[in-house]
Amino acid sequence: MTLYVSNLSSETTREELLKAFQAHGEVESVTLPADRMKGGVPAGARRGYGFVVMRDRVEARAALKAMDGTSFHGRAVSVRVANPKWTPTYSN
Repeated sequence: MTLYVSNLSSETTREELLKAFQAHGEVESVTLPADRMKGGVPAGARRGYGFVVMRDRVEARAALKAMDGTSFHGRAVSVRVANPKWTPTYSN
């Protein structure tokens, strides 16, 4: 199951997000999309959201429930089941 995590700080790293979700189950991948130079935003700047892929649906639901609304780098993150059209076809 792919989870969509929004309201992430630009300081959030893939490793930090991975560690936070691993506390709730096995994580297959974490993706934090970055901008390509747009509107003066430097290339590589984080976009404020990410995707966490978890193999087990029960663990994914538990992670969603536990992580939604929690403070991460001083911001309350929102965690939802990803809409299939949002889900990236790659992982990093």
